[in-house]
Amino acid sequence: MPNDQGFSDFFYGAPDGLQLHARVYGETNTGRWPVVCLPGLTRNARDFHELALHLSTHAANPRKVIAFDYRGRGQSAYDPDVKNYNVGVEAGDVLAGLAALDIAEAAFIGTSRGGLIVHVLGMIRPAVLKAIVFNDIGPVIEVAGLAHIQSYLERDPTPKTFAEAVDIQRSVHGEDFSALTDADWARMVWALYRETDQGLMPDFDPKLVDTVASLDLTQKLPDLWPQFEALAAIPLLAIRGANSRLLSAGTLEQMGKHHSMMETIIVEDQGHAPFLETGGLPSDIAAFLDRAERKNIPK
Repeated sequence: MPNDQGFSDFFYGAPDGLQLHARVYGETNTGRWPVVCLPGLTRNARDFHELALHLSTHAANPRKVIAFDYRGRGQSAYDPDVKNYNVGVEAGDVLAGLAALDIAEAAFIGTSRGGLIVHVLGMIRPAVLKAIVFNDIGPVIEVAGLAHIQSYLERDPTPKTFAEAVDIQRSVHGEDFSALTDADWARMVWALYRETDQGLMPDFDPKLVDTVASLDLTQKLPDLWPQFEALAAIPLLAIRGANSRLLSAGTLEQMGKHHSMMETIIVEDQGHAPFLETGGLPSDIAAFLDRAERKNIPK
């Protein structure tokens, strides 16, 4: 049953037996497409809380929303084998969670790494994808964006207080996110950290940092254009932060040329990745899902 925060915790076993976690918002099956929310590399289900509440309690078209914690993040167990922290394994974990919830198809919202997982799902289980929202991700990842991620993960200090954590995040990301309010920064910190005896700690397995630090950014990164083109028949909304270092304006333009049904939103004064609960984004995403579902109804 949902708690007083609007969701229930769902635990399930990964294909290799690791215990994983997801949040489920909106227990009732409304007949609408459910929505699957997939976070970024080191993020977790809490990133989607406000958006999930909006979608699951929408007055006209409420939807069931499932927000996943990947292995090694949030309330999911840490994997003793760091090699399993990859998008292929994580895509399999998501499919296992959907099977446990008896969900055969859904709309997917993927932030950063979550969008890469959607690319993988399009190759291994395309029928599960009814509509897609990419949040600041596409088939080409800019080296400058990955370098920025490497930099702040490698030197991420441990804050002693919530206020100090907010100050740290502002110092790292403030230039790219001038649109954020104090409340936005507070939500970011609430979603990113957990309380421990040593103070606030990022809520992910520290070994994840090694998977990013080991990337050789002097080499050209492989693109995912074949995987993206496989999504061409699926309604797509691409959201880009105007200050993004990971998804370039040029890549976004090319995505539109490869996908005739793609809609686009540019979020001013935000970088990688836009906060989906800010501005009009919750209503924009809900409206996109409604349009996509209406077009899907057989005549």
